[in-house]
Amino acid sequence: MSETILIVDDERDIRATLGGLLADEAYLVAQASSPSEAYERLEENAPDLIILDLWMGTEDAGFDVLGRVHEDFPQIPVVIISGHGNVETAVRAVKNGAFDFIEKPLSADKLLLTVRRALDFKKLASENLILKSRAPKEEKLYVGSSKSMLALMTTIRMVAPTPVSVLITGENGVGKEVVAQTIHSLSPRGDRPMIELNCAAIPEELVESELFGHERGAFTGADRRRLGRFDLANHSTLFLDEIGDMSLKTQAKILRILQEQKFERVGGTRTVNVDVRIIAASNKDLTQEIEEGRFRKDLYYRLNVVPVPVPPLRDRKEDIPGLANLFLNECLSSNNLAHKALAPSFLESLKHRPWPGNIRELKNTIERLAITTSDQIIASDPQDPNPPGNGLRAIGAEGSEAWLLKPYREAKSEFERMYFLAQLEAHDGNITKTAETVGLDRTTIHKKLHELDIKEEARGSPGDKPN
Repeated sequence: MSETILIVDDERDIRATLGGLLADEAYLVAQASSPSEAYERLEENAPDLIILDLWMGTEDAGFDVLGRVHEDFPQIPVVIISGHGNVETAVRAVKNGAFDFIEKPLSADKLLLTVRRALDFKKLASENLILKSRAPKEEKLYVGSSKSMLALMTTIRMVAPTPVSVLITGENGVGKEVVAQTIHSLSPRGDRPMIELNCAAIPEELVESELFGHERGAFTGADRRRLGRFDLANHSTLFLDEIGDMSLKTQAKILRILQEQKFERVGGTRTVNVDVRIIAASNKDLTQEIEEGRFRKDLYYRLNVVPVPVPPLRDRKEDIPGLANLFLNECLSSNNLAHKALAPSFLESLKHRPWPGNIRELKNTIERLAITTSDQIIASDPQDPNPPGNGLRAIGAEGSEAWLLKPYREAKSEFERMYFLAQLEAHDGNITKTAETVGLDRTTIHKKLHELDIKEEARGSPGDKPN
C-alpha cells in the first residue's frame, strides 16, 4: 500500500512540481495551500508524511502548523522546506519536532532520500510502539502427531491466506494466542506485526480508548491524541483475546468495524478508514453467552466465519511424551543445563494426568523438573497431585488400624475392587492394557470385574469391552 504525503505550500508551482515528483515514485499526494487547508486535510485523513513550507505569508505560519502537528499528530514526520532558511531557522524547526530541514531550491534526489528516511523512521517508531505494548514471547505452535492437531494445522493452512475473520476457541493454556500468531504469520499480512488486545485484562472504561484511540480532551488526562489498536493494526491483523469478556456496547462498535472497516476515535467525529483482519479467541461457550444475553448473536456470526477449536491436552494424550521431551530439551539448552532424560515410565504416567492448565502447565512442569531434579534421569514429579499408584495407596487412607479390624474376605474384596478400578482408570478402561500391566489374561480380568460388580460405565473409555 502506497504512503500518502501531504504537501503544504502556498506556491502552486512548488506543489505541482513536488506532487509530480512524488507521484512518479508511486506515493499518494495530497495538497494544501494554507495552514487552514492543511488542518482540514489532516482531519479528513491523516497522511504518512508532511512536506511543509515554513514561509506562507509569515514565517510563524509554518511553525504554527509544525507545532499543531507535533501536538495532535506526533506519529507523522514533518520535512521542512524553505527559501528563507538559515542555520537558526533550521535548528528551531528541528527542536520543534521537524524530521529534517531542506533549503529551496530543492534537489529532487535529496528530497526523495529524505522522504524515504522519514517514512522508514515512522515505520520503525510504529513497530517499536507495538513491541513495547507486548510482553516478550517465544511460544510456538506445538502440533504433535495426534489427529486433532494435524486437523488443526490443516485448518490453519487453509484459512491463513484469506482475509476472513476467525474465531479460536479452547480452554486456558491450549495455545489460542499461538494459533492466532501462526495464522497471521502465514497470511499475506505476516510481514507486519500482529496487534493484540486481551479484552479481559483492560478495565471496561478503557477498552474503547485502547481499541479506537482518543482525541485530545476526550476525557480527563487525555492531553494529546492517542492511536488505538485498530490504527496500529491497519493493513495487518488484530487479535482480540477473551472477546467473551467485552461489553455489549463495545461489541456493537466492533461489529460496525467488521461490516464497514471504519471507526471514530473516542471524543472525535472524524471517520477513520482501516483495513484490519480480526482474529478473536475465547475460553467461554459463546453460544451460551448469547442465550444469557451477554454476547451479540450478529457479532458471533461475523467472527465465526471459520471456527478453529483447539483441543485440550487431555484429548491428545499421544502427543504428551513427544511434547515433554521437546520442552525438556528446550529448557536444558536455554538454561545451559547438563543433559537429563525423562524415564519411559514417567512419560507414560504423564499421559494419565488431567492437565487442567494444558500445554502451559505441561511446559512449566517439565521446566521445573529439569531445573530442580538432581538426578540425570527424571523418574517422578514430587508435586504430582495424583502420582501413579495413588489410587492403591488411597485404600489405606482410613489408617492401617481400620483395615486390620476388617474381616479378611471383606478387606480383600475391597482391596481388589479399589485395585482394579485404579488400574482401569490408569489405562482409560482398556482391558488389554490393564491385563498386561497386572499380569493376568483378559478372560481372568473380565471374570474378576464381574465378581467385583464393576459396571461398564465405571471402567473409563468404551474401547475394549468384554464380548
